[in-house]
Amino acid sequence: MNAHLEVGPLNKTFLRLVQISCIVMLSFFNIFDMQNLRTILLPPGYDEYKIRMKQHLLCLMMAYPEHVLNLERSDDGNVYLILKSGAKLLYDDKKNKSLNEKIANPDLQDMMEQIYPLGSIDKLMDVDFDPGRVRIYPLLKEVYGANRQQVQSNLGIVKTDYLNIKFNKSNNAAKALEAVMAELLPLAESRPEIKACVLPFSGTFYYRKIAGTDRLSPHAFGIAIDLAIDKRDYWQWTSREKGEERLKSYPQEIVHIFEKNNFIWGGKWGHFDILHFEYRPEIIMMASYFGNRRNTEEFWYEGAPMDNALTMEYIKKIDEVIR
Repeated sequence: MNAHLEVGPLNKTFLRLVQISCIVMLSFFNIFDMQNLRTILLPPGYDEYKIRMKQHLLCLMMAYPEHVLNLERSDDGNVYLILKSGAKLLYDDKKNKSLNEKIANPDLQDMMEQIYPLGSIDKLMDVDFDPGRVRIYPLLKEVYGANRQQVQSNLGIVKTDYLNIKFNKSNNAAKALEAVMAELLPLAESRPEIKACVLPFSGTFYYRKIAGTDRLSPHAFGIAIDLAIDKRDYWQWTSREKGEERLKSYPQEIVHIFEKNNFIWGGKWGHFDILHFEYRPEIIMMASYFGNRRNTEEFWYEGAPMDNALTMEYIKKIDEVIR
């Protein structure tokens, strides 16, 4: 005879409460990490894909408020970000792609899915971990200029005692670099090890393609700056061992100042580019507001700045389009 226990709704609820009580008690003795409690309490049917999609779209709308006009869901279920020009950017093409394929033919999800690691690091990232290295060129062209002439017309001058830096004024990129330089250069004067990594600058605006590709460099849009060069800075110039040696010696104060002004650091790519900093507010916002949080579907936006009326408007719009 095979005996079995029928577990009704009340019994399931009771067992769930016992489970939660045990976890909470264990946490007080440091046997169980309370950070895991939120994951265990997630309801059945928890849809992380939908939550991440909403977070990605919110960060893009916040990062480019003068250029993102709307959000749209087509009859076949595809979600698009609508730019001011009327251009539509597809969120997810539903294709399985390698990193190189994502870089060559990206959708918005490809660009946003890897969470940039804010804060100090002491080792190289995994080889295929390159947050921010995937770029959506229709978005960059819309915001910073569709060709050389348009980019050049958007350039401003960031004045320093060492060099007047050409940088794109659109979307507050030049203002962000001004804020970086206002803090970084005085620090460099008082710290020789920082000055050696900052000066002389190696490059800012230069309308060119990334070596060995047909893709424009972020320098072509005037949104990237290379600091003082070292032969161990770039993954194609040196070994990973030498690159990690350079990274460990790199002053993290430099990285912190750039990151808090919406720049990502190429030192946090598996295909490392240690002298490279790039203005990418959407990547920094995603890391700052959401990171590796496990939000519920109802409060998927938890972590975003809720005191901003425009942010609240974006959240409402996203919830209307993506149900």
